[in-house]
Amino acid sequence: MLVKTFGAAVQGINATIVTIEVNVSQGIRFFLVGLPDNAVKESHERIASALDYSGYSMPRKQIVVNMAPADIRKEGSAYDLSLAIGIMAADNKIKSDLLDQYVIMGELSLDGGLQPIKGVLPIAVKAREEKFKGFILPKQNAREAAVVNNLDVYGVENIKEVIDFFNEDTVLEPTIVNTREEFFSKVNISEIDFSDVKGQENVKRALEVAAAGGHNIIMVGPPGAGKSMLAKRIPTILPPLSLQEALETTKIHSVAGNIDSNTSLISQRPFRSPHHTISDVALVGGGAFPQPGEISLAHNGVLFLDELPEFKRTVLEVMRQPLEDRKICISRAKFSIEYPASFMLVASMNPCPCGYYNHPDRECVCGPGVVQKYLSRISGPLLDRIDIHIEIVPVPFDKLSEMKESETSEKVRERVMKARQIQEQRFKDVDGVYCNAQMSSKQQRTYAPTDKASSELLKNAMNRLNLSARAYDRIIKVARTIADLDDSENILSNHIAEAINYRNLDREGWAG
Repeated sequence: MLVKTFGAAVQGINATIVTIEVNVSQGIRFFLVGLPDNAVKESHERIASALDYSGYSMPRKQIVVNMAPADIRKEGSAYDLSLAIGIMAADNKIKSDLLDQYVIMGELSLDGGLQPIKGVLPIAVKAREEKFKGFILPKQNAREAAVVNNLDVYGVENIKEVIDFFNEDTVLEPTIVNTREEFFSKVNISEIDFSDVKGQENVKRALEVAAAGGHNIIMVGPPGAGKSMLAKRIPTILPPLSLQEALETTKIHSVAGNIDSNTSLISQRPFRSPHHTISDVALVGGGAFPQPGEISLAHNGVLFLDELPEFKRTVLEVMRQPLEDRKICISRAKFSIEYPASFMLVASMNPCPCGYYNHPDRECVCGPGVVQKYLSRISGPLLDRIDIHIEIVPVPFDKLSEMKESETSEKVRERVMKARQIQEQRFKDVDGVYCNAQMSSKQQRTYAPTDKASSELLKNAMNRLNLSARAYDRIIKVARTIADLDDSENILSNHIAEAINYRNLDREGWAG
């Protein structure tokens, strides 16, 4: 008897429905075709043990399974359940009337229990698009899939529940999640706050400007000055995720298998902080079976690279294209996968190997030329993509011990959101540009013109401070953001002056 069940293959952050055709006839062999990988081929043993433990048995006949479309590689153990149900239905152990209404996915344990799988949210979205009535999957993944409305999501604990459901011996309760209510109830919850940071008012201001314009930023300072503490609080001043951004972010983390059983939707902006020993593949994504890298997991959030010069040069260089295009394309011989990678880069570094160059109290012990050599570990093209460079000095004791309350993240976020709304209105007719940091040189001349006084100030700064040519565009973009924070339609000389202060690493002679 020929029976069809339905599963899905995840490619990138999208899914393709896979039709599993099972035919049981006279014979004793088992055939599995349709480009399955080793994990799928090994499903025979898991299915046989699971059925035996649940009071059933594999048919003692010839079983032919085809997974269509056959030109898409089927990976992983998530097809166990759909294969098992198809085999049981083809052997007349399950009523097959309802099988075409459901997508069925899950990894089987030897005792018939179900293990969680990856990529549930993209599969659920595709199931709804293809007009399936429901999605049957492991209970641990049910809340994640239930984010998708107009789709019945049934979380089950073992294969026997699924068999009884199709034989109408039991009724499964659908998992229901009020997506909007759950999302908005958690969107503003954070355990950390800008008010935790004592002093560093100039750095907080720089981070506010960076958040308001979507600018990448690098902080340079000695050990213990608070670089990591400040970076971790940047997501608290960024605008809250929209529901669409939350869905897109959750899809990426779902594919990577980072969603736990209690989470249905990611409501906080991601903050990723990989160690400096990370490989280039782990950072941008890839592998034999391509997975999203850290830059994609930081999509719609912050990628924090602590001690930037300690990262391998090749690792840093692969970020140059994603920083411009805000996506990463991973190509293989037979296919290409595209992951979104629109993130805010926040980096920190010591000014020199010993950490105390330009320190107000401690003397640097690095030899001649060492500081310049240390800084040169970061290439010019990468530094060119970082708009704001800010020096950090240690906080004095009287600032650390004072009881005065610092400004909260909520107050800073209000100003950031107001500036972002101005930019949203400004670029509403421009494709692919959502904030000031994304402006091209041509758009900059249109949307960020400077008056005579501002141009003269910038000219003097370029000459007197020996600023590099690449600093010019960055200063204009940052000044446009500062003007937006001041609710000023035009860029004024005080906006240019502040933006010039955020280009420390471009000054000739800064590193000796």
